[in-house]
Amino acid sequence: MKTGSLVSDWSISNGSLEALKWVGLLLMTGDHVNKYMLHESSPTLYALGRMVMPLFGFVLMAHLARPGARERGVHLRVMGRLAIFALLATPAFVHLVGWWPLNILATLLLATLITWLLEQGGLAARSLAAVAFLIGGAAVEFWWPALLCCLGAWAFVRRPSVRRLLLWVLATVSFFPINGNFAALAALPLIWAAGKVEVPLPRHRWIFYVFYPAHLSLIALWVPPM
Repeated sequence: MKTGSLVSDWSISNGSLEALKWVGLLLMTGDHVNKYMLHESSPTLYALGRMVMPLFGFVLMAHLARPGARERGVHLRVMGRLAIFALLATPAFVHLVGWWPLNILATLLLATLITWLLEQGGLAARSLAAVAFLIGGAAVEFWWPALLCCLGAWAFVRRPSVRRLLLWVLATVSFFPINGNFAALAALPLIWAAGKVEVPLPRHRWIFYVFYPAHLSLIALWVPPM
């Protein structure tokens, strides 16, 4: 497969990216209801929920990988928003899960930081990125596999190639020890299919940020603390 074919096969519009985000929000809500309110009684909701991290990771990395994103300060603005709403989600998350690991917004914040450091270039920035990956990966939800999945998507979107696609797939496979299945891989054909249609959805930048702590807080009202 040629690189040009890969680019055309995986290119995706802003509207379709927004649609993937809404799919991720729906699946995440079902997964959290199943986990915290239904005691994981639905294998279907559990399996569908394994797609959430790869979907959110791809949507975020697709935005960060756009030409000139770092120069426009996109990474720094995204990190600021993720930090604020990760903190807002912390009380409900601690109520439901505990103090460790940190919630998924912290995972995405760390992935954004690592990509920002890698784009700086130079030995010092890359060394800091490696340290952030190794140490930070122990503290965030879905741990190192989530970071690998995000970085795999970021690397592929920036410069598509067969090798980078394979690395992204392998990074997604690395969720297996956490999930106990390969359901996360189902996110990849969904992402590919989203690039084949033009979904006329406007971007709602704040929906995801606000929705995450809001829905966790509502669930936490119904669930006894850990």
